[in-house]
Amino acid sequence: MSAIEGLLKAYERFIKLPWDKTLAGPQKVWFAIYEPAQERRLRFRLPEFELATKSAGHPWVLVDLTDSFGEWMADHEYRDAYFEQPEAMDLALQDFAAFVVRRVEGSISASSTDESTVVAIFGLASLYGLMRASVLLEAVAPSIRGRLLVFFPGQREGSNYRLLDARDGWNYLAVPITATERG
Repeated sequence: MSAIEGLLKAYERFIKLPWDKTLAGPQKVWFAIYEPAQERRLRFRLPEFELATKSAGHPWVLVDLTDSFGEWMADHEYRDAYFEQPEAMDLALQDFAAFVVRRVEGSISASSTDESTVVAIFGLASLYGLMRASVLLEAVAPSIRGRLLVFFPGQREGSNYRLLDARDGWNYLAVPITATERG
C-alpha cells in the first residue's frame, strides 16, 4: 500500500468517528501528514478524501492555496516594482498573509458551512518562505465551526510540526492523521 493510500484509509476511519462539539477552535484542526515528495500524488487523490468525507455524512469545502501568491500579486498595485526589487517586498508580505487568512476564514464562515463541515486546506507548501503556516492556523482557529483538515507536507514529532521538514517546527494542538494510523 502506498503512503497516500495509507493516509486515505486512515482518514476514512477517522472521519467516521463521532465529533466532540465542545472543542475549542485549535482542537478542531486535523493534520493529514505526508512526505513532501508525495504532494502531486496527494493532489491527484483529493477527490477520494472528499468522497470519504461525504460518505461519512459531512459536507466538504476545499481551499487550495497553491496559487494564492500569484493571485495576490496579480492584483497588487506595486507588483512591477516588487519584481524589480524583490527585497522591498518584506512589508507587503504581511498584506499577503492577511489575504490568505481572509481567504481561509471566508471559507470557514461561509453560509454553506456548519458544525458538521470539513474545510480542507491544500497547497500549504506554496506558502513556504512567504508566510508561516502557524500564523495562518492561529489566525483562523477561532473561526472553525466544523473541522479544519490541513494537508500537511512535513513531519511531526509529538505535537511539534515541521512544514517541508525544512525549518524548526511549532507546537500545535492539531490532531494528526498519518498513513501509519491503525484502526
